[in-house]
Amino acid sequence: MGADEETAPEPGAVGGLDERDRAVLALEARSWRTAGAKERAVREELGLSSTRYYQLLNALLDRPEALAHAPVLVNRLRRVRDARRAAR
Repeated sequence: MGADEETAPEPGAVGGLDERDRAVLALEARSWRTAGAKERAVREELGLSSTRYYQLLNALLDRPEALAHAPVLVNRLRRVRDARRAAR
């Protein structure tokens, strides 16, 4: 694999984020009215377990591409994550 292949974005990537990354951020931006609705949407819409979803989300929060794509959302989620870590 050459250097160009390593840095090439995945097919369907926009701004360094692939379709799944954008879908995770879009789902996280939605509001949820009932308990369990978000977890159900994660399974049905993304085909992911809740654990895998949160692993992907946390990794996304550290990526500059995610910050560029949804700065208000990413900064809010980073603050929430940092507050939870500080509370431990």
